[in-house]
Amino acid sequence: MDEISTDEIVTVRPNMTTDTLQKLPNYVGISEATTGAQGISMNMVIIPPGAKAEPHFHKGFETAIYLLKGKVETKYGPGLKQSVINEMGDFIFIPAGVPHQPHNLSDTEAAIAIVARNDPNEQESVQVYQLPE
Repeated sequence: MDEISTDEIVTVRPNMTTDTLQKLPNYVGISEATTGAQGISMNMVIIPPGAKAEPHFHKGFETAIYLLKGKVETKYGPGLKQSVINEMGDFIFIPAGVPHQPHNLSDTEAAIAIVARNDPNEQESVQVYQLPE
């Protein structure tokens, strides 16, 4: 990829999803690869009807989420034993290193969220979380 100038405004119009370790469709918006960002990434994540992400955490990086559409239950913490339900319009903060697994509670409609992280290479910090047996 050509070097991206850091003194220009960059517009990103993603037209296809990318595969993620979380196993959810992801439209990459802002990242080091797309804009030259040094400290942030921002993407749109789709959780298909009834789907859930793979349990995971983001090693060393915080996550901020705005839920544009849907109702999502997120299990989190050690063993994913805690739970929170969020609805359209909620802002959600996930501290660095906290294991979590979002699940779309609708069987008929996708949930859509904007996700920002203080990591310009957002997939590099994703770690699969193995549930204790």
